[in-house]
Amino acid sequence: MLLPLLLALAAPAEWVPARWNSTDPSTLDLAARTPVNCLLVGSPDAVFAARAAERGIATLLVIEPGGDPAALARKAVAANLTGIVLEGDFPEDTAARVRDSLAGSKAVLIELPPRVRMKLGSPGPVIGTCQGVWPGIQVLAGGAHKAAPTGSPWIDTNSGFIRAVRAWSDAAVWIGNRPPPRTVVTAQRYLQVISDAAMAGARWVIALDDDLHRRLMARDGEAVKTWESLGRHLKYYEEHRELRAYLPYSRLALIQDPADGGMLSGGIIDMLAARHIPLRSLPRQHLKGDALKGASMAINVDPSALTPEQRELVRAFTRGGGTLLNGPPGWKFTSDPERITLAENEVERLTDIWRDVNFMVGRRNLGARLFNVSGMLSTLLAGPEGKPLLIHLVNYTGYPVESVTVHLPGEFHRARLFAPEGGERSLEVYKTEDGSGIDLDRISVCATLKID
Repeated sequence: MLLPLLLALAAPAEWVPARWNSTDPSTLDLAARTPVNCLLVGSPDAVFAARAAERGIATLLVIEPGGDPAALARKAVAANLTGIVLEGDFPEDTAARVRDSLAGSKAVLIELPPRVRMKLGSPGPVIGTCQGVWPGIQVLAGGAHKAAPTGSPWIDTNSGFIRAVRAWSDAAVWIGNRPPPRTVVTAQRYLQVISDAAMAGARWVIALDDDLHRRLMARDGEAVKTWESLGRHLKYYEEHRELRAYLPYSRLALIQDPADGGMLSGGIIDMLAARHIPLRSLPRQHLKGDALKGASMAINVDPSALTPEQRELVRAFTRGGGTLLNGPPGWKFTSDPERITLAENEVERLTDIWRDVNFMVGRRNLGARLFNVSGMLSTLLAGPEGKPLLIHLVNYTGYPVESVTVHLPGEFHRARLFAPEGGERSLEVYKTEDGSGIDLDRISVCATLKID
């Protein structure tokens, strides 16, 4: 008799997570068609956990507030699940009590709290949250698009928040936002949500709307087709996961405390991203040593929060020729556990902030300038020692975007374009007035441009 080939489980930092509202072992065939290798389940089923482990798939029991988390964790260990997910707002000592209940086992604990409860910079392999906006372009009554303070379409995105989180540590980041209730989500919207997180170096915890999940479990042909398209998209990012080690690249640094709005979506980071102005998110707590090295401009959201040593560091930056924009008291944004986006009056304040930032930046190229990218977002990254450069692009519109142009300061010689639809393609690099230019003919949902 042939024995099944047992696959080793990946390390937690390499888990590709999905919510799985079934413990029927036959559904594991669906996960096996994709890079998904970690399933978040609602009950500790020993048979399901064993069959998943045989396929190299981790199983995590999701525990929400209410009941006894430690007792549920012990049931998960008894059923040989790989670990626990604490999702939601728990009392401060809950995680410690659950860890005690896991003592002596190899079970992993992952926390998905509200954003303001995240333990930034924690040494764990995964940091995450249960809160997120549903990415996409906001459409008003009558079909018009809501405009951002910059004049571009307002894009709901988690990418700015993720960039602020990733500035704290190298831990893998999960964002556990779910589809809007009572909504049937199109395949393209799912691809945009995956890309929204991946562009900033995080993983979205795959969560299907109720209708799609029901049809997928029933092996409906269209549902399986949609699921496989999600799998191809995930595969694209996982095949290039080494790029998560690339660091944000820009001559503009944003100094912002998490308590001053750094954990909110739709804030200053997203405002700058809407105009494709590259930036480096710099937590105030990390403002030391050579943190401003390579920057020619800096935005300091809350000057009053700096220590004397940090103030001297900023003064040295300006004495060395750097341009500094200090935020007035009105730039500060509050953090509320119940809110992950700006309040209406704070959105209006962004208009004044944009005027100040736009005056400072002007037409300077702070790493890359992009043209014909309305309805898109991008991130500019760099490999070791500043090379090669990498630009992730995500298209939030419902149609392909054509004729995108990228201008880079400095001389570059080679550009390659990667996209889920098809492999690697070389692009021409030509000289421009301030450096190098590259033209991209078409972007469907996402693409990655690598420049040497």
